[in-house]
Amino acid sequence: MPRQPLTVGIIANPASGRDLRRLTANAGLFSSTDKVSVIQRLLAAFGATGIERVLMPTDMTGIAAAVLKNSQGRQARQGHWPSLEFLDLALRQTVEDTRQAARWMAQRDVALIAVLGGDGTHKAVAAEVGDIPLLTLSTGTNNAFPELREATSAGLAGGLYASGRLPPELALRRNKRLVVRDAARGLEEIALVDVAVSSLPFMGARAISRGSDLAEVFVAFAEPQSIGLSALCGLWLPVARQAPQGAWMRLDPHAPQALLTPLAPGLLQGCGVLDAQLLQPGIAHGLCLPSGTLALDGEREIEFNAHDRPTVTLDACGPLSIDVPAALAHAAQQRLLAIGREHPLHPLMPQDTLGE
Repeated sequence: MPRQPLTVGIIANPASGRDLRRLTANAGLFSSTDKVSVIQRLLAAFGATGIERVLMPTDMTGIAAAVLKNSQGRQARQGHWPSLEFLDLALRQTVEDTRQAARWMAQRDVALIAVLGGDGTHKAVAAEVGDIPLLTLSTGTNNAFPELREATSAGLAGGLYASGRLPPELALRRNKRLVVRDAARGLEEIALVDVAVSSLPFMGARAISRGSDLAEVFVAFAEPQSIGLSALCGLWLPVARQAPQGAWMRLDPHAPQALLTPLAPGLLQGCGVLDAQLLQPGIAHGLCLPSGTLALDGEREIEFNAHDRPTVTLDACGPLSIDVPAALAHAAQQRLLAIGREHPLHPLMPQDTLGE
């Protein structure tokens, strides 16, 4: 039986970095051209580390088309990019496109999936792929789960893992998650960063942009440098990604203490803090409001009323992700990026000098 090419996936959410918070705050725009550039840097790193094939979904914003065109140019030849295979999706321009692409890649047994997007995009992929590791790249609005990093370095770490040169126990990190359940409704949804309880009764604009609309926030982790709802706990009761606990905060505009919080890039608001505690894993917590909406990773997705009984539980069963700093530190210690004269990028190898 012929050996299957060493294959990874890339999912770039065309809509990430382009939502309403560009109007309600001062968030920057992450364009399709920017995403094409990130993907091309990934392809260069993947090719250099022995990845032979990359799977990508098509899209309606020109990302896949631009990558395909550029893969036929001199830069791609000189960089020995992997071959590309595209999934021609029946596009709906909703999160289902991301979920469908993730399921397709899982069926193809990719070694990892590089995800370009914000917290919501990563959550959608994680829900479909089980223990396929994610290489997380931030191209969204409020990005807490995907850390901001250069795609070339991230691609080297991912490529070294996918090619078997990094042990999983060193290269991979198991993430926490929050699980929202309501047994009577058959409801079970996950969040990778935060679940917020809002008094707003309907979905409307999905992003929460006013601190006065928040009653409660649960977080899997909360870092002081975060932007978004998790910043509430990050600036009051921070919890590290590696810690077993999460955190919880109760909010009220009339609380005796208020916290200045960056709810979105350029959007600073005072939020009244009634209480804050560590969140222990495995304990189901009810909500403080009888009705309202739940925002998972920044966007309201679930409505509930007096006869519903949703709960929020922290557990350690979230997705695996590439620990880029640990992977590259090990690569440096073990000289994993040292190359012999047979490597196509060795300085003594002849290079393609032809024009486009």
